[in-house]
Amino acid sequence: MTDFLIKRFVKNYKNIQNPTVRTAYGKFSSIVGILCNALLFAGKVIVGLLSGSVSITADAVNNLSDASSSIISLLGFKLASRPADEEHPYGHGRYEYLSGMMVALFIIVIGVELLRGSVKKVINPETVVFSWISVGVLAFSVLLKLWMMFFNRKTGRIINSKTLIATAADSRNDVITTSAVLAAALISNFCGIELDGWMGIAVAVFILYSGFGLVKDTLDPMLGKAPDPELVAEIKKKILSYPGVLGTHDLMVHDYGPGRQFASAHVEMAAEDDVIASHDVIDNIERDFLKYEGLHMVVHFDPISTKDSHINELRLWISEQIKPLDSRLTIHDLRIVRGTTHTNVIFDCLVPHDMEIGEKEIKQFVSNIVAEKYPTYYTVVTIDRSYAAIPHDTEE
Repeated sequence: MTDFLIKRFVKNYKNIQNPTVRTAYGKFSSIVGILCNALLFAGKVIVGLLSGSVSITADAVNNLSDASSSIISLLGFKLASRPADEEHPYGHGRYEYLSGMMVALFIIVIGVELLRGSVKKVINPETVVFSWISVGVLAFSVLLKLWMMFFNRKTGRIINSKTLIATAADSRNDVITTSAVLAAALISNFCGIELDGWMGIAVAVFILYSGFGLVKDTLDPMLGKAPDPELVAEIKKKILSYPGVLGTHDLMVHDYGPGRQFASAHVEMAAEDDVIASHDVIDNIERDFLKYEGLHMVVHFDPISTKDSHINELRLWISEQIKPLDSRLTIHDLRIVRGTTHTNVIFDCLVPHDMEIGEKEIKQFVSNIVAEKYPTYYTVVTIDRSYAAIPHDTEE
């Protein structure tokens, strides 16, 4: 069903790298959400008012909020599709994250209102009028929301949209909450146990829990969350596949909205090779990432001496010596500047953010172990912090 609708209403649906096609996916999903939730709201509010059920009425208001959320999502996709301008050279893609945040906040507001109404119902219980029509409306709602969950989840994964993934999670919550309301209505009627208010409280708590989780998921990319480890590994693997590349480090990925990622990385290549040829490889790396991955990549060339056996041995030796401090520590860009009375050993050391040992202690440790073996060597260490999800390893 989902595939049929996408093929029918999304033009050039296979070309998801095209921002226009991606926006069409988002707009279509939002319109589907508006229509379905408006239908459910109308049916539930009528049944809820006639039966006097606070849980059914609250569930109806929840569907109304979902329709409002879909309108926000529609606006978010429209704003996110605006091209870059002088004030926003990276585009407006983060509007989509903002719309996802608004959806999450709507969920929390509904949860609070539902909790308040349900507590009142527990304190002042009222008889709920049972009818098979209300059962049918609730059952239909469960099935429709179940389909919407799969629809939004699949569409969200196709275009990698946090907003649609959040909408899918909201639909999943609606399946659970409406099922709970349906179960309460049946139990109350056949067992004589009034559960309407208590079930409303349980549903509200679940909605609030889900809402706060969605806030975190949509807030992370706006705050600059580290890139996914799988993405980091894939970028590293691709860079290392090019001829002449010895290692890569200092990867940074900046997210300006879905489909608008920019990255930079340092690439190690032999200093003895032809500079023009090495630069040509770097140009190919940048072009290929943009063409095949849609990633704007900037590569910095780090020349590495490969014919000086002492430098290579020293790099490997220091790499092993610092492992007792933390197995994640790595070094790169090592070079030697020889002088009359002493030799400077200059390199960068990549340190994980959660390491308890301070920078001064790390530098002192490295200085001591090098001086112990090479008394005339003086270390100049620059501490690097990883901006990717996993540390690099240049020893491949």
